[in-house]
Amino acid sequence: VQLQASGGGLVQAGGSLRLSCVASGRTFGALAMGWFRQAPGKEREFVAATSWTGVSTYYADSAKGRFTISRDNAENTGYLQMNNLKPEDTAVYYCAAGPNWVAEPEEYDYWGQGTQVTVSS
Repeated sequence: VQLQASGGGLVQAGGSLRLSCVASGRTFGALAMGWFRQAPGKEREFVAATSWTGVSTYYADSAKGRFTISRDNAENTGYLQMNNLKPEDTAVYYCAAGPNWVAEPEEYDYWGQGTQVTVSS
């Protein structure tokens, strides 16, 4: 499975962005999907994850109430809707796929290339 993340950009605090993750390969629909982010000088951190059906979701505390993860298996695409963005959300965002929808990045087998999100104050 190859993943291609897009949708990042520059936005003012309080604004919104929708990230997309397009997957190639037939097995995307059978894999859990996660979003992670990495700010300069910091470790990669978990943002959100969803089961292969999209029914079950899991969020980091920093994302709860502001971000929504979803997927469209028919389109082999996952999404991360980000609302009420804050400057501390500035990071490179990565999508990932793997067998379990968990917070540990080492549990994911496939990674996209990342998309930059910059939130200005």
